[in-house]
Amino acid sequence: MKDLIHARFKINYSSFALDFDLSLPGHGISALFGQSGSGKTTVLRCMAGLERAHDAYIEVNGEVWQDDARGIFLPTHKRSLGYIFQEASLFPHLSVRRNLEYGQKRTGGGSDNVAFGQAITLLGIDHLMERLPDKLSGGERQRVAIARALLTKPSLLLMDEPLAALDIKRKQEILPYLERLHDTLAIPILYVSHQPDEVVRLADQVVLLESGKVLACGPVTDVLARLDLSRTLLEEAASVIEATIGHHDTKYHLMRLDFRGGAILAAQRDLSLGQKVRLKMYARDVSITMSAPTDSSILNHLPAVVLEMADTSNPAIILVRLDLGGTPLLARITKRSRDMLGIVPGSQVFAQIKSVALLV
Repeated sequence: MKDLIHARFKINYSSFALDFDLSLPGHGISALFGQSGSGKTTVLRCMAGLERAHDAYIEVNGEVWQDDARGIFLPTHKRSLGYIFQEASLFPHLSVRRNLEYGQKRTGGGSDNVAFGQAITLLGIDHLMERLPDKLSGGERQRVAIARALLTKPSLLLMDEPLAALDIKRKQEILPYLERLHDTLAIPILYVSHQPDEVVRLADQVVLLESGKVLACGPVTDVLARLDLSRTLLEEAASVIEATIGHHDTKYHLMRLDFRGGAILAAQRDLSLGQKVRLKMYARDVSITMSAPTDSSILNHLPAVVLEMADTSNPAIILVRLDLGGTPLLARITKRSRDMLGIVPGSQVFAQIKSVALLV
């Protein structure tokens, strides 16, 4: 089926078993998220044909790569994919230009100046073309590796923790380019990570893996707001909201972020009206009051309905899942506060949001 990735396979080792059966959108970024040893990289290796799963079926946007029931198994070199590893793995004796040309030759279609130029522009590497890999920073090498993968004209891009080998500065350098790929290209991406911030910033869909099994799958805004998944995170529990820049307040250097269910004020950024952004709000920065405050320094207080509550690993603290007019939001409060305020599912409350992380 077009615009769909379907993958079903099982692998049994002596100390690990993978049981994967999912249909994912054939566009955008789907993140495979979980702790080390959860099976994320094994899923990518099966998709690439580097790991031979049995009783398997893999279809990418209408093209069947493996169907054991019909005896179909395309070897890796016949699968239309690009694979980005933690290390860039560039040819050390070739310049950036020649590394890219090697990727382009894999398509067998000769030169394509439009595709070549587009890849260079998207990854911001035009000034690096004559350098050798040992003259590049870690972030630059990874951007070249991504450009080389794109020049193979893949139907699917596999990225196995591409930022894991980079320091914080280099990660921040490359993230905008990954976002640009997401916004510009129609190629679906399977992105492996165990870093929540990367997933929140980049992913459209999240597949949560644990011990080789899928615990949850769905839009990032829904999966991360599930109490049964968030309560074990505690300090990192957060909600993701997709919003639009609605107004700039030049007097107070604030901007209004409009979303389904309300609006939030945040510190001014150089963003255009109407621009779409993604917000991350930690549950620890959301409190609950029973009436709209009139004497608080907290600017953001929105009407909400309590949907459910759950215990956490801290016996004094609970997580509360709120509904802001159709948008889920997590709050972290003490059990004493819950009892003092008489909060129960269905309670009409106000969510006070102390700070907002803006992920453009």
